Amino acid sequence: MPSGCGRAGANGAEPMLRRIDALSCRNALRPLPPLWKSLFTAVMFILSYMVHPALQLIICLWMMYWCTHHARIPRRAYGLLFGTALFFFALSLPPLLVELGRPADGEAILHLPLSGQLQLYITAEGLCRAGLLLTRVMACLSCSLFLILTTPFGELLQVLHRLRLPQIVLELMLVMYRFLFLLSDTAHGLLLARRLRGGGRRITLRETAGMGGALLAGTMRRYRGFAQGLAVRGYTGEIALPPAEPRVLPRGLALRAGAGILLLLLAQLWLLQA
Repeated sequence: MPSGCGRAGANGAEPMLRRIDALSCRNALRPLPPLWKSLFTAVMFILSYMVHPALQLIICLWMMYWCTHHARIPRRAYGLLFGTALFFFALSLPPLLVELGRPADGEAILHLPLSGQLQLYITAEGLCRAGLLLTRVMACLSCSLFLILTTPFGELLQVLHRLRLPQIVLELMLVMYRFLFLLSDTAHGLLLARRLRGGGRRITLRETAGMGGALLAGTMRRYRGFAQGLAVRGYTGEIALPPAEPRVLPRGLALRAGAGILLLLLAQLWLLQA
């Protein structure tokens, strides 16, 4: 496997990347065929773009249920990942909501006067646009988290290999995934060392520059060790993926997934006709 597959981070606290990797290796849905999980995620992702916003919220809740109930992902870990991703959506809200200029009469529901006749204002149309985008983001995010938290990265590479993705692309993805762990572990070690030396919560610009240089040097040193390890193991220019294991899909889960997709399609048709 490209990572420790569930190993905790050094000295206690577990970096987020390793926690995600551990959840993907230890969840209750890991024995399912990775190709089926990828296909199910792709279908739900496409529906998340196409269906009515109310159905997008239903997709979000349904995929959450798959993760927390069927896969038994801890709700706290899932909520942390989901909330962190939505935080980046919140950072994109000001361009969607706030407009600069002179609104028409009755157009602005909130406004802040500036110099002259310029105003910062929010319209009902902007709120509606942000709400529609929020439901779509939540639905797509829940689909992505389902695949990320239930399927280890090595099995995803096997799926991509079956889909005829070029070998060079798979090797680059594998090496970069490993590099993320090297970067995460090095950064975690630097922050832990600073905390043990009595460093406070506030980090000065000088400390940031020093830690950035140490992070780059430490990561490249570990990456050279990784490259040397590949050479010692007989690397010949191609990284062989482990063979895929034959797995059986439980009929009950397949029926639930199919019934849910069918109901979503029927509900979408009914909403279009209404």
